[in-house]
Amino acid sequence: MKGLAILGATGSIGTNVLKVVNAHPGRFRIVALAGGRNIETLARQVERYRPGRVAVATAVGLEELERLTDLSGIEVGVGEEGLVAVATETEAELVVAAAVGAVGLVPTFRALEAGKDVALANKEALVMAGELMVRASRERGGRILPIDSEHCALQQCLEGRPSAEVRRLVLTASGGPFRERSRDSFGTITPEEALNHPTWEMGRKITIDSATLMNKGLEVIEAHWLFEMPGDRIDVLIHPQSLVHSMVEFVDGSVLAQLAVTDMRLPIQYALTYPERVDGNLPGLDFTSNVRLDFEQPDREAFPCLDLAYRALEAGGTHPAVLNAANEEAVAAFLDGSIPFDSIPDCVMGALDALPAEPVERIEDVIGADRSAREQARDAIAGLGRRIVAH
Repeated sequence: MKGLAILGATGSIGTNVLKVVNAHPGRFRIVALAGGRNIETLARQVERYRPGRVAVATAVGLEELERLTDLSGIEVGVGEEGLVAVATETEAELVVAAAVGAVGLVPTFRALEAGKDVALANKEALVMAGELMVRASRERGGRILPIDSEHCALQQCLEGRPSAEVRRLVLTASGGPFRERSRDSFGTITPEEALNHPTWEMGRKITIDSATLMNKGLEVIEAHWLFEMPGDRIDVLIHPQSLVHSMVEFVDGSVLAQLAVTDMRLPIQYALTYPERVDGNLPGLDFTSNVRLDFEQPDREAFPCLDLAYRALEAGGTHPAVLNAANEEAVAAFLDGSIPFDSIPDCVMGALDALPAEPVERIEDVIGADRSAREQARDAIAGLGRRIVAH
């Protein structure tokens, strides 16, 4: 049985990973789990799977976990140190990196340094430190297997073909809940509206990123590193039905597309069982049921986050980390009511303007850029908050 360690076990991806595990008894065993704030869910997971190692975000969380379940015989860690211990667990053959945001950066990097295969759902880690992640993967032999439906689709379409045979990669996007909404009304968008995604059920942060199209921008950067493709050969198309998950256009003019129902268990299972394909008892597409495949260009003026991501990729160095950190701060501020929806790209642009792109040679360079960008974004958010109060 393949030993799995899961970073972000209690989130949307983590719980779907365990659904895939449950659907294939005897194929996987859970050797380590790391959770965040949802301690009750983590406690139930510990009771069911009895991993040898568990990590929680805080000491308070650990106290609650100890009250809810028996931890005898289990190694327990807290914070980043605990996450790294889960990511480098000796018995783990595959590490599922599903922790949300920059918190997954160091543990994911350490897993690759340890030679682990990594099933990557935490795109932020590759966005922030793609050069270091890819280098560690090559030097230590661990594979990066994308769980994002778009990159899993690209991987299947490419099937290891060299980049010289590829004309372009095409990432598809649903367009989010505001694809047809007037840009003049973006300032009145509420968190509840932004969290109402038309096709996918995801965590709060990624759902807001989908509404701003920042998620697609982050995926462009991720695709650059995963498939050795320059940004000017990675395109984005709006595809409201979310049935075509991505496409590859080859130099001879042929286009291969991967289609599937909108269920995250499909790309998760592909990554967990790669290179095999196994029956997951998941539904296929019914092409006789009035299936439509519509495509359109994204509105880059209404959704400037997409171009900000291309800008950060072109600048290189620490700029993708700056982009990611400022965006995380801006999204959190929008969700707690500190700034309006249409100020999210302003915060990100301000950080990119204020902080020059520096070379990335060590993981500490990325961590420093992340810290500086968060400080810059928080100052901008505080200024926006003062102006809102004044009005």
